[in-house]
Amino acid sequence: VQLQASGGGLVQAGGSLRLSCAASGGAISTYVMGWFRQAPGKEREFVAGISWNGGSTSYSDYAKGRFTISRDNALNTVYLQMNSLKPEDTAVYYCAVDVLRTGAVLRGTPFYKYWGQGTLVTVSS
Repeated sequence: VQLQASGGGLVQAGGSLRLSCAASGGAISTYVMGWFRQAPGKEREFVAGISWNGGSTSYSDYAKGRFTISRDNALNTVYLQMNSLKPEDTAVYYCAVDVLRTGAVLRGTPFYKYWGQGTLVTVSS
């Protein structure tokens, strides 16, 4: 599976962006999917995750209430709607596939694979 994240860019604080993660080379419809981010000099961290059918989601504390993860299995795509962006949200955002396949939305990066190149989000103050 190859994952292509897109939709990043430069936005002012308070603005919004919608990230997309398109999968190719295999269907992701039966997998939990996650969004992660990595800021310069920091470790990659969990942002949000979604179960295979969208029925369950999980968010990091900083994403709750501002970000929304969704998916369209027919399009083999996962989305991350980000609102009320802050300068501290600046990072490269990655999507990934949960290969552990417990069915639960896990937060640990070791459970995910097929990261792709990420998309850069820059929030100016």
